[in-house]
Amino acid sequence: MVWKKVGEKNEIPEGKGKEFMVDGKHVAIFNQGGYHGLDSICVHQDGSLATGKLDVDIVECPLHFWHYNIKTGELLDYIKGVKLQTYKVEVKSDGLYVDV
Repeated sequence: MVWKKVGEKNEIPEGKGKEFMVDGKHVAIFNQGGYHGLDSICVHQDGSLATGKLDVDIVECPLHFWHYNIKTGELLDYIKGVKLQTYKVEVKSDGLYVDV
């Protein structure tokens, strides 16, 4: 895996997420008790999770309300065993990085 700079240190407010395109992947990064990254596309109908409502560690897809854990990528309802890819996120002196 390789660390890629995706943004500035304070670009994502606490309790919010933002989508970045990293090496052809849609990655959602959430600032919720630290930074957490996962594939941004919901498995249901390709909605972006980055703008979803956060409740502690759970993001709700804004299209049809499917729920994912932002730390594990696990889908919490409808289909057992579905997990989105997660990514390590790090704040460095010159910006926000994701390990892809």
